[in-house]
Amino acid sequence: MKDGEAIARRAAEKFVSLAQSAVQRSGSFSVALAGGSTPKILYSLLSTDPDLRARLPWDKMHLFFGDERHVGPDDSQSNFKMASETMITKTPVNPDQVHRMKGEYPDAEQAAREYEQVLRAHFRLTGAELPRFDLVLVGMGDEGHTLSLFPGTRALHAEGRTVVRNWVGKLFTDRITITAPVACNATMILFMVTGKEKALALKGVLEGPFEPEQLPSQLLQPTNGELLWLVDQAAGSMLSTAIRE
Repeated sequence: MKDGEAIARRAAEKFVSLAQSAVQRSGSFSVALAGGSTPKILYSLLSTDPDLRARLPWDKMHLFFGDERHVGPDDSQSNFKMASETMITKTPVNPDQVHRMKGEYPDAEQAAREYEQVLRAHFRLTGAELPRFDLVLVGMGDEGHTLSLFPGTRALHAEGRTVVRNWVGKLFTDRITITAPVACNATMILFMVTGKEKALALKGVLEGPFEPEQLPSQLLQPTNGELLWLVDQAAGSMLSTAIRE
């Protein structure tokens, strides 16, 4: 695809179709939102484009977050703040349909444990069951991370957990993130990747050996769902084969 605008529009169409089919199937649509520049364009499209907005079942949607920074909801770095300003506050979504991670807690582990309970309650999980999102939106960092699953961090080995605190040494901060098994249990994982700075990592993720310790994005392989990569020309410039659905 040409650029982030084109990716956002394609993602918006997929978002709408998945929402409609999920509501037909089960009566509700659950999505894990992502931070980043392209998702920001996506959320703006969903809230302001008359056709997209009219086709979405806003009253039956539940908005979750795949990860969050260790900041409050009013911080400029907050994924929730971005999604709230670009979509949530501009649409008919009620507060009880929005489930944010409490990044403002001094103890990020407390925030992770609380969000685990939010997921267990909403999805009515028992035992070791995993939540099944209808859609998990993700990006990829220029070193191959996704969500807040960074290379060499403990969250890559969080067996039995759905949400974890993840210390990211290179950023000297905690993050809160769903785990790879949760993402992999989704009906669809949708990657949005833009920029030439991502090109080498993307080639490694898609065409290199399976080394998820180095390239955590490789962990996101749906167990019973679909995986869709939306990549702009710059990010895909090093790939030897074109990407198709």
